[in-house]
Amino acid sequence: MAINIKPLADRVLVEPQAAETKTASGIIIPETAKEKPQRGKVVAVGSGKKDHTMTVKEGDLVLYGKYAGTELKLEGTDYLIMREDDILAIV
Repeated sequence: MAINIKPLADRVLVEPQAAETKTASGIIIPETAKEKPQRGKVVAVGSGKKDHTMTVKEGDLVLYGKYAGTELKLEGTDYLIMREDDILAIV
């Protein structure tokens, strides 16, 4: 399914990954204790700015700040749109 959103300038469209349901030791995390995911897949990338070329590309798995970006829902799927500066690392 193709996304009809093209981010502008240095913005990136990210699809957050699902939050962890179990810890590494096998303890199930209740719904009320789950944290907001901080990892996602880049779905679309803007063209960059005049003095800034984009580092991330579509398909990259990235880490971002807990409260980074603006949430939006498109065709039943949650996305975040954020500036490339809000991305902390490419995994």
